[in-house]
Parts: sequence; structure tokens; C-alpha cells
Amino acid sequence: MKLPHICILIICLFTSFTRFIIETTAFNLTLPHQHPDPEAVAEDVKRRVDAFLSRRHLFSIQEKDQCQSGNPIDDCWRCDSNWANNRQRLADCAIGFGQGSLGGKGGQIYVVTDSSDNDPANPKPGTLRYGVIQDQPLWIIFSSNMVIKLKHELIFNSYKTIDGRGANVHVTGNGCITLQYVSHIIIHNIHVHHCKPSGNTNIAASPTHVGWRGRSDGDGISLFGAQKIWIDHCSLSYCTDGLIDAIMGSTGITISNNHFHTP
Repeated sequence: MKLPHICILIICLFTSFTRFIIETTAFNLTLPHQHPDPEAVAEDVKRRVDAFLSRRHLFSIQEKDQCQSGNPIDDCWRCDSNWANNRQRLADCAIGFGQGSLGGKGGQIYVVTDSSDNDPANPKPGTLRYGVIQDQPLWIIFSSNMVIKLKHELIFNSYKTIDGRGANVHVTGNGCITLQYVSHIIIHNIHVHHCKPSGNTNIAASPTHVGWRGRSDGDGISLFGAQKIWIDHCSLSYCTDGLIDAIMGSTGITISNNHFHTP
């Protein structure tokens, strides 16, 4: 006669234990760098965009020539007439989940003077590839307009900013940009297009590591287990696979003010 009561007790215990496991698992197995309050991030972006729309309406009524555009990202740095000498201010301008991405803030300015990409396993100083694989934070700018035709995918190290302001920079060719298990990357004001699959070769990922890479997909920008990434004011087009592909737990990403075009 006691068996039904025992069964009920076991069911109750199992139900409670299952709920405990589900709740604990949901709490503990979130992405390690996931924002604890995503709704607050969305509300902050909405607030900033609403303020942008209000200012834009006000400017149209007053018809005043003011430096404030109303775009919360652009307004953060464009009003400084000396922005070219204070480029790293850009790192403070991200909104959304990528806010706080440092890029190369605090690091040296590295100037790309050579558009070639002849040896992905041993890139030479002055090339974009040489800059992005360095271990230290770097703020990477360009000496002039250039088209960088990649021989194979361009693998980044952490804490890098690609800052194309003041130049017309195109990244194209084989593989294109790979952000794999890296953090704190800012990519601003470049054109990424006509990216094709490539690989099955050795490619440098740091000054001390050259590894074998299989065939890439042909994404414009590939994020694989990456976090704290901000991609802003870029154009992406005509890539074999995706334009921006974020997979394998990539988190803390803002993609803003970009132009996408597919055939």
C-alpha cells in the first residue's frame, strides 16, 4: 500500500532534481563571455538610436550646420577636427554587444606600406599580414589607397584594430579575414570583396606559430570562437560563402554602419 506514495515521492524528487539540473546547466553553460543582461544592451542601443532620430529631426527644423550627425558612433569621434592624431579614440565609440572591444587601443601605430601578400607563412614587415599576426596590441593604418589581394586567409591575432580612415582600402582574393579564437578586434572603414576559398597550406597565426590550414569557405570575415569584435563602416560584397560568418560560440559582437551586397 505504501508503494504508490513512494513512487509519488520519487517522481517529485526527480522533478525537482531535473529542474535543478536544467536551471543550473542553463546558468553555468552560458558562453563564457556572454553579457549577463542582453536586454539591457538592446535597450541601450534603442535609447541611443532614438536620441539620434530626435537630434536629426531637430537639426532639420533648425537648419543649423553642426558637427553632430546624430549617429551615436560617428558623433563619438568625427567632431574632433584632430581625429587623425587621436585615432584610438575610435575604440571608445562602439555600442551594442561589441562595446568595450579594445582593438589595438594602447598599442603602437603600425602603418601598412606594402600591399603585397607573397608569403603567408613568413610575411614581411610593412604588409597587413605582418601586422595582424603580432602578439602585442597594434592600431593598424594605411599609408595610401591600396588593394590587398590575399594569397590565403588572413589570420588575426588578438588586440588589433584595422583603421582604414583616410584611405581607400580593399581586401580581396583568397580566404579573406579569419578571426579564430581571438578577442578585441576592431575592423573599420575597409572594403572586403570577391573572397574565394583557399588553403591546404602553411599560414602564420603569430610571429612564432605557423600552422597547416585546410581549405577555407571563402567568407568575407569569418568569426570562429571569437569575442569582443566590432565591425563598423565596412563594405562587404561578392564572397563565395558568407559576407560575415559568426559561429562556434562567437559572442560580444557589434556589426554597425556596414554596406552588404550580394549578387
